[in-house]
Amino acid sequence: MAKLAADVYSEALFALAIEQDSVDVLAEQVKAAELAFSENPDFLGLLTHPKITREEKLSVVEQVFRGRFDDALTGLLTVIVEKGRGCEISAVFRNFLDKVREYRKIGVASVVSATELTGEQKSRIEEKLLSQTDYESFEMQYSVDASLIGGMKIRIGDRVVDASIQSKLARMAGSLS
Repeated sequence: MAKLAADVYSEALFALAIEQDSVDVLAEQVKAAELAFSENPDFLGLLTHPKITREEKLSVVEQVFRGRFDDALTGLLTVIVEKGRGCEISAVFRNFLDKVREYRKIGVASVVSATELTGEQKSRIEEKLLSQTDYESFEMQYSVDASLIGGMKIRIGDRVVDASIQSKLARMAGSLS
């Protein structure tokens, strides 16, 4: 149920952003608000604390966000707090930013390799991904996992390409037994 509510709120904000032609502005403000919440976990705690009245929470949201952020974002946060869904703010922000990426045709790829990749290797991987997907650009996340022995794993959304030596050895061991 919580996921559904976060989807509904993020979809409403996204639809409003499209309608007002303010997708980029709202995306930047959502990123800033997301950063503010992550750097100040007590603030989110205040908005979800059961002993703090709804009116006090709404007053805090108004004082912190009104005039600093777009009215659409401030209004959304007000509605979320009014409905007692403060614990879902992070999910709403994440979902909204995912919708913006899809709208802008920006993919998110996670690449795990056995060794650190060079700039040229990273460029070739991104070019290959762009040629094989409908995305126009990628937000790339690179990490190293020596247990792969060699090769790499690439994840885009729920799709995974595993070209690591570790998985090839595991498949060979499975076929031998």
